[in-house]
Amino acid sequence: MAEPTPRRNQPRLRPAPLLFEPAAAAADPEHFFDLESIDDPRALLERATELTLAFRAAADRATEFQAMAAAQLADPRRFDRLTAADIAERAEWTEDYAKKMVEFGRDLMRGGEGPGDVDPA
Repeated sequence: MAEPTPRRNQPRLRPAPLLFEPAAAAADPEHFFDLESIDDPRALLERATELTLAFRAAADRATEFQAMAAAQLADPRRFDRLTAADIAERAEWTEDYAKKMVEFGRDLMRGGEGPGDVDPA
């Protein structure tokens, strides 16, 4: 996974909404947010780009929340705190990456930067 690095003074992208996929459509492996039904290549490029940006933004936010959760779980003030190895095992990370995520989460919580303000990649 990529290491956390700050992103400052960059506008936050507003992704396209991820529309609900009915269960029947989601079960079809060829169906993906109705992209397969778009015939116009311009429209297809536009919608596929919107989805790409939305998924990237969602992944960035989720990574920030992972980092904050890791920092909270590793907090030495907790009687049930977890080690970096324990966090790594739960999140399927390496121990070194878990340590970096704990520090990234501490920076997020300490610096007042919330999810969406820092690029974790």
